[in-house]
Amino acid sequence: MHVKFCGFTQLSDVQTAVQLEVDAVGLVFYPPSPRAVTPEQAQTLSASLPAFVSIVALVVNMPQQELMDLADQVAFDVIQFHGDETPEQCQQLASAVNKRWMKALRINAEQDTKDAVSERIKSFADAGASSILLDAYHQHKYGGTGARFDWSLIPQDSVLPIILAGGLNDDNVAATLDLSVYGVDVSGGIESAKGKKDADKMAAFMKAVKRDRWQNETVTDVI
Repeated sequence: MHVKFCGFTQLSDVQTAVQLEVDAVGLVFYPPSPRAVTPEQAQTLSASLPAFVSIVALVVNMPQQELMDLADQVAFDVIQFHGDETPEQCQQLASAVNKRWMKALRINAEQDTKDAVSERIKSFADAGASSILLDAYHQHKYGGTGARFDWSLIPQDSVLPIILAGGLNDDNVAATLDLSVYGVDVSGGIESAKGKKDADKMAAFMKAVKRDRWQNETVTDVI
């Protein structure tokens, strides 16, 4: 199971995540978010990351020129489109900066079915997405709500690798190991405050997911 920690604003938190062998670090470029960073902040945070740790740029309905400017300033690896972007818009924007991309889909248990989710995933796969992220729906927010959606709506035979987000923490993430998902994405579940990570929570989360690797270690051994 692959792990992405998202919403970093502090260099010390990024360094702790690296020590814990996180697979990807997410940086939020959406000003209304309490976890948003500027390109200048992102440069500092990304400079501390070693090779093989992916940098994911989370954007929400970002205009093409702004995305191109961001790509010129920040060495990110993957774009996470988290707004209302269509499959065609995602591919056009990603092509403009020559980056791989994934799309976040907000799942609404009152409206969505497993087949409907599969069809939405296929539309983004056909456009060139590398993965799909499934998050909880909120009427007024694009993500970061800490809410969990109905996991029974996760397709078993997705045409794209699924990354699961929404309400995850060290208490419930172990249950995702039995799901048809490629990875998990967490932000609020490893925080002491929005944008400020908690070292103990990060370590506990990683231990719950990578338990085979750490089965003989304690949380305090790795922070």
